Parts: sequence; structure tokens; C-alpha cells
Amino acid sequence: MKRNVLIFLAITVLALGFASRVLAQGPTPSDDDVNAVAKQLFCPVCENTPLDVCPTQACAQWRELIRTKLSEGWSAEQIKQYFATQYGARVLSEPPRQGLNWLVYVIPPVLMLIGVYILFRAYQSMRKPVLADVDEEESVAANSDNYLARVEEELKKRK
Repeated sequence: MKRNVLIFLAITVLALGFASRVLAQGPTPSDDDVNAVAKQLFCPVCENTPLDVCPTQACAQWRELIRTKLSEGWSAEQIKQYFATQYGARVLSEPPRQGLNWLVYVIPPVLMLIGVYILFRAYQSMRKPVLADVDEEESVAANSDNYLARVEEELKKRK
């Protein structure tokens, strides 16, 4: 009888030990949590395919790796840094703002401002000749009227 009680106690202690380990793992991250991180990464194998929609087996494994890292308590930034370290900065959907990559953030707005300035100047230059042409036409019309008036006077004098 003592032996049965000892076996029962040993089994109970082992079961409680495994139960505490299972409870310590916490909830498994949802697919939405995994895809929120995967959207910020590109597949290193496929060209220009976000990790969350890539159908390859490798991407499925990487999404599972993201799920594992999230369940271990890693943040999205830590996971992105892990993938960037493993596969290079090309897997990031947004290049890091360091080195020459900062030009990606500076050059487009500068080019947009230059384009707006050029369009503004072109619009101004298109308006000025139109006004000048109208003035020239009025002066030409006035000169031709004076000319016609003088011609008519000369013709009247000769009659």
C-alpha cells in the first residue's frame, strides 16, 4: 500500500511539474500578430513579395519562426532586426534610416518641391506673353487704324 501511495505522489509531482512549464509558455500569438510583423518584411527568396502573402515553404517556416519569437516575448523591432541580420537589410519593407539609405527619405520631397517650383515658373512665364501679345495686338490695331485713317485722308485730298 505504501508503494502505491509513493507511486501516486511521484506521478502527481511529475504532472504538476509539466503543468507549470506549460502554463509558463503563455498564449500562442494569433495569425494577425504574426502577419503584423510579416507585413514589415519581404521574402528573401522571392522578389518584392511581402512575407505575409508569400506562398513558399520557406516563408511559411519564417512565419512560424516569427510566431515562436513572439511567444518568447520578442518585440516586432527585435524580430525585424533578427531577419535583417540573417538576410540583410533588403528583407525590410522600410530601409533603415542610416548611411546612404537616408537619401531615400530626403530626395523625393526635395524633387517634389523642385517640380512644383518649375511648374509655377512655367505657369508664370506662359501668362506673361499672353498679356504682352494682347498689348501688342492693341497697339498694332491702333497703328493700323492710324494708317488707314491717313490713307483715307490722302485719298480724299486727291479727289
